[in-house]
Amino acid sequence: MRKLRNILTLSVAIFALSFVNISAQTYTLASTKSVKTTEQQIAKKLRGLPYYGLFDNITYQVTGSTIILTGKVHSLGTKRDAVAAVKDIPGISDVVNNIQDLPPSSFDDRIRRQAYNLFTSRGPAQYFSTINPDVRIIVERGRIFLEGFVTRQSDSNTLNILALGIPGVFEVQNNLIVGRDVDR
Repeated sequence: MRKLRNILTLSVAIFALSFVNISAQTYTLASTKSVKTTEQQIAKKLRGLPYYGLFDNITYQVTGSTIILTGKVHSLGTKRDAVAAVKDIPGISDVVNNIQDLPPSSFDDRIRRQAYNLFTSRGPAQYFSTINPDVRIIVERGRIFLEGFVTRQSDSNTLNILALGIPGVFEVQNNLIVGRDVDR
């Protein structure tokens, strides 16, 4: 009888300690994931915008409970849609909208088409998928801004050289980051 009581007491103690240990681990994991989860939600909402495409670039910064949106967009309504998409994320109380609408220009539209055709036919085409491209082509008043991520420095250099060869381009600013964006 005594042996049975000792075994039962030991079993209850081990069982109780296992709950305390699991509970503490769960709390730690939840607290470290909350910041990353907010940023992942923002990125997912922005990628899901209906007219957010190859010729638009939106970046964000989270400061406390405020999101600061920056970038340039060619698609009309995307600036407004971006704010509407992220303002209801849990934990966010304010959205600062510093996104610029690019002015309509047939000259810039021609450069956009030529850049896309040149990059996909003579350059590393794998970065220009129609859904969530790794590289974005921003054209403003005859200037090309290359934004995004490439896996090799040679790909960045190739895109830069090809962009410089497009007739009517005044300047190319290559902001491509070599490596992968782990949050994408």
